Amino acid sequence: MSYEPVPPEPAPVYEPAPAAVPANDKPWMAITSLVLGVLNLCLWVLPCCNGIFAIGALVLGFLGLKTSKRGFAIAGLVLGGLTLLISIIWTIVFALNWEQWFSNFQ
Repeated sequence: MSYEPVPPEPAPVYEPAPAAVPANDKPWMAITSLVLGVLNLCLWVLPCCNGIFAIGALVLGFLGLKTSKRGFAIAGLVLGGLTLLISIIWTIVFALNWEQWFSNFQ
C-alpha cells in the first residue's frame, strides 16, 4: 500500500470589505450647493435672486458636508459665502445711491 501525501490547501485570501456608503448619504445636496453657488456668481447683479441662491448654497453646503461629495459641498459653501457678501455690499451701495442713479428718469 503506497501512501501519497495530500497537498496542503492554499491559504484563504481575505479581501477587504467594500467601503460602506452611509444610509443617509445624499450627494445631491453638495452638488446642488455648488450649482447654486456658481449660478449666484453669474447672477449676483440681479436683486431678485442674489440672496436667495446664496442662502440656498450655504444651507445645502452645510448639509452636504457629511456626504461622500464633501469637496462639492466646500466649494458650494465658499461660493455661497462669497456671493452673499457681494450681494450684501451691492445692496448697500444700491440703497445709498439709488436716488442719484434714478434721478434722470423723472
